[in-house]
Amino acid sequence: MFDILRFLFESYFYAGSYPDSDKLSLKLSAAGFEDEDISQALAWLTGLKQLSQADYPDVINNNGERCYAGLEIKRISPEARRFLTLWGHHKIITPVEREMILDRAVALGRENLPLSKVKLIALMVLRNQHEELDPMIVEDLLAPADPGVLH
Repeated sequence: MFDILRFLFESYFYAGSYPDSDKLSLKLSAAGFEDEDISQALAWLTGLKQLSQADYPDVINNNGERCYAGLEIKRISPEARRFLTLWGHHKIITPVEREMILDRAVALGRENLPLSKVKLIALMVLRNQHEELDPMIVEDLLAPADPGVLH
């Protein structure tokens, strides 16, 4: 499914929006993706589109350190959690954006998502929340993940 997410990013990131689900499904099928993967990706994308900052309590922005739940620890690699913590600490992402990224990462139902996959999720979440992204953020999220160095 990550191949589909990367394809969607590469095809529609700068367009600002995706075609409706039926058209997108046809395009993905024509690009050679499997029907089951397409269905999963479209469901994930629907969840992404439904994310709204208003759905998260304001208290999130005023809390201190984020403690991860057992499911989040199981689903997201330590490197990816450190990355999100670092970006939050440096105010590159807001606490609500971090929660949105975690929401979409956990929604995949996969265990131990590596940093590279979480970066793609972050890119898609941030693009969904902002009309324009700082090119430095995009570059950092697209850069290959080196588990030994975050910056």
